[in-house]
Amino acid sequence: MSLPPEIAALSFEDALAELERIVKGLEGGQQKLEDAIGAYERGALLRQHCEKKLAEAEARVQAIVVAVDGSLSLGKPE
Repeated sequence: MSLPPEIAALSFEDALAELERIVKGLEGGQQKLEDAIGAYERGALLRQHCEKKLAEAEARVQAIVVAVDGSLSLGKPE
C-alpha cells in the first residue's frame, strides 16, 4: 500500500510528532467514533512512514563501515 503524498512528504520528525498527537487524542477518548477511526487510520499510515524512514536511516548507517585501522569506508568490510 503506497502512502498518500502528504504523508510521504513529511520528515521523520514531523510524522512522529503528528503520530504522538494522534495517540494522545485517542487515549483521551473524547473523539467521536468516526473521528477516532479516521485518526487511527492516519496514525497507521504515519507509523508505516516512520518505520520506512528508520529503515532507510539504518541502511545508510550500516553502509558506513569502520575498518580495522579505524578508518571509515562505505560498503562491507573485507
